[in-house]
Amino acid sequence: MGRPQGFDTEQVVRAARTVFWRQGYESASVPELERATGLARSSLYHAFGSKRGLFDAAVDSYLTEVVRPRLAPLLVEDVAPTALHDYLTGLRAALAVPRSPAGENGCLLVNTAGSPLALDAAVAERVSAYRAELRHAFARGAAARNPAASAAEIDRLADTCTALVVTAFAMTRVDNAAALGALDTALALVDETDGRDGAAIS
Repeated sequence: MGRPQGFDTEQVVRAARTVFWRQGYESASVPELERATGLARSSLYHAFGSKRGLFDAAVDSYLTEVVRPRLAPLLVEDVAPTALHDYLTGLRAALAVPRSPAGENGCLLVNTAGSPLALDAAVAERVSAYRAELRHAFARGAAARNPAASAAEIDRLADTCTALVVTAFAMTRVDNAAALGALDTALALVDETDGRDGAAIS
C-alpha cells in the first residue's frame, strides 16, 4: 500500500496560489513555494508533477474559489436586473481595500496574459477562455439590466465592461486610482442602460 498523504492538498494549492498571484509564474521560485506550502520539492513534485502542474492547480483554485463565486449571480437562470451593477460594485470595493490580494495583485490570469508563460498554447487558451467566461457573464447581466435592448447593444455593453474590468485588473498593481476609475466608467455605462423610462437602477 502507498504511504498516506500527510498534507491538505487544498491548503497547499492556496498557499502556492498566493505566491503565483503575487509574483507570477516565472518569478515564483521553487524554494519560495516550498516555504509557502511547507512541503519539500520532492513532495510538491510527487503531488503535482512539476512547478507547472502546481501552477495549473493554483489556476483551477483561483477560478473555483475567487472568480466564479463572484460571477455566480450573473450565471443563474433568472439573473437579477442589478446583478451586473452589483458585480462591478463588489469588484471595485475589493480593489479599493489596501493590501488586499486583488487590490495589490490584480488578477492571476490577467497577469499571466502579460507574462512569457502566455506563449504556451495551453495557457493562452486558458486565459482566452477566462476572458470569454467574463464576457458571457456580463452579457447575461446586460440583458437582465435592459430586456428591451437589442443584441448589438448587449454585445457592446458586455464587450466594454469586459475591457474595462480587464484594464482594472491590469492597472491596480501600478495605479490603483486608474483601476478604480475604469470600474467607475463601467458602472456609469451600466447605469445608463436601464430600460425603465431611462431611470438608472442601483
